[in-house]
Amino acid sequence: MASGYGLAGGPARCFPFWQEVLACYVVNTNSEDDSGKKKCAPVLEDYYECLHHKKEAAKILALQHAYRKREAETSRDNAPSAGQIRSLGLLDKSAEGVAIDKGSVLPTLADNMARPKGDKPIVH
Repeated sequence: MASGYGLAGGPARCFPFWQEVLACYVVNTNSEDDSGKKKCAPVLEDYYECLHHKKEAAKILALQHAYRKREAETSRDNAPSAGQIRSLGLLDKSAEGVAIDKGSVLPTLADNMARPKGDKPIVH
């Protein structure tokens, strides 16, 4: 059994569940009779779920499967066609229409050089 301390120094993630398992065993069993262990099965199951997340993983897989199945069954009647996407003007633009006048946007070496006091900055 682990120490009960987590990676950050606090209590481990599943330590409270382990304490419940131990408390259940202490209350329901003794040195002569172990038949009370059966009463601790739900608590032990919770502890194992905290450690391994098997039920959670199975539930997520079932939800993903149902979602993908529904997406496959749903028709895409109102989905945009390639022509509609092109009409947005994003795919068939000419290089001239997209070109940016870099002289007005990007700084030049002269912009970064030290100017004498009183000189005005160069504006393009």
